Amino acid sequence: MSLDALLVHVQDEIARTAHPRAPWLVPRTGPDGRPAHDVIVVGAGQSGLAVAFGLMRAQVTNILVLDRAPKGLEGPWLTYARMRTLRSPKDFTGPDLGLPALTYQSWHEARYGQASWQALDLILREDWAAYLAFVRDATGVPVENGVTVTGIAPADNLLAVTDSDGTVRYARKVVLATGQEGAGRWAMPEALADLPPGRVARTDDAIDFADLEGKRVAVIGAGASAFDNAATALEAGAAAVTLLCRRAEAQVVQPYRWLTFAGFLRHLGDLDDAWRWRFMSAVMGLREGFPQATWDRCARHPHFHFLPGAPIRAARMDGSAVVLDTPQGMVTADLVIAATGIAVDYAARPELLAFAHNIATWGDRYAPPPQERDDRLAAYPYLGDDYAFTEREPGLTPWIRDIHLFGIASTVSHGPSGSSINAMTTAVPRLVSGLTRGLFTADLDRLWAEFRAYDVPQAVLR
Repeated sequence: MSLDALLVHVQDEIARTAHPRAPWLVPRTGPDGRPAHDVIVVGAGQSGLAVAFGLMRAQVTNILVLDRAPKGLEGPWLTYARMRTLRSPKDFTGPDLGLPALTYQSWHEARYGQASWQALDLILREDWAAYLAFVRDATGVPVENGVTVTGIAPADNLLAVTDSDGTVRYARKVVLATGQEGAGRWAMPEALADLPPGRVARTDDAIDFADLEGKRVAVIGAGASAFDNAATALEAGAAAVTLLCRRAEAQVVQPYRWLTFAGFLRHLGDLDDAWRWRFMSAVMGLREGFPQATWDRCARHPHFHFLPGAPIRAARMDGSAVVLDTPQGMVTADLVIAATGIAVDYAARPELLAFAHNIATWGDRYAPPPQERDDRLAAYPYLGDDYAFTEREPGLTPWIRDIHLFGIASTVSHGPSGSSINAMTTAVPRLVSGLTRGLFTADLDRLWAEFRAYDVPQAVLR
């Protein structure tokens, strides 16, 4: 089957499994006199596409997906992702939402053949990006690219979504599928804050790796992304790459492999606060382990140096070089790459500024036992069962119950969610169910009136 034939097959499967087909929402009118959207999804990466497709399957079709990137560059896959392959097993499903023809396997076999699928170990990230482009085309999800959302505020019982051009779009609900930094910013160790811009970078930056040929590089962090960046620098001809791990030993256990079963993925969010905190503080305390191939990609280079037990105590310039002070001695580099994850910082997100002060956090809602205390996790948002923000001070910003966060910052409340391929099959339906529940209950008066007025006869008595 060719890709063109697969596209037709996907659309046929969508049509055959569309029950219930009945439309049930009536667009509300925005302050501009035009129909408002029922849902605006911010972010057209894998999560945003899957959420929008799930809404369309529920006959919530008056939606719009916005993404700041040009078409084809949504998400990290063709920009700052520097792994060769996905780390998830090839048979993990997600954006397909249960449609066999829309799985990655079906796409891969249509493009490369069944023998290629059988021989495949892990999915190339470029192929995953191409597959997501196919999902977008096959499902018909409406996306506007090149739109950066800069604000969300209340407007006549709706939400006003403002972009960087000053354009305002109105919606009843907003889903923020804005990736890793959706509730904050990429973290930079404080010790590196005073280094010149040309001597320090984050993993999400557009690093010119070709320029690192013959140079010394230090990578801060020991997660999978740190190794990806170290390997990319080595493959570009760096003279030496030192990876500094603050822990005494590298994290090689991948906790997400254990928790990828239906019970955990579906019902972690149903547990009480104590159990949710206990599980997720333990999982996130372990961090994300890296696979063997990631280590081997670095270790095969003689100029790679792994330095455990080496947190950065201070950094200074010595001429044009950076000198890092660690418990394991001084490390000199021409460029330092910070692979230190995400910091929850609501004020760093312009779209959250109007209500950042009133976002309830886990620290506001739950006090763990002393041995489980974790100030980093306490800053994560305390989300409702529909992934909606909740208020720190009830009644101050009640409208944020219609803003739903679907990304890495959802983790403490719901476990793996929008940021993880392994959880999409359970997390997306959970979010979509929450969205449709909110739309349904808000329209009860209208729906009741329509029901009472319904008088279409099903039979004619002859």
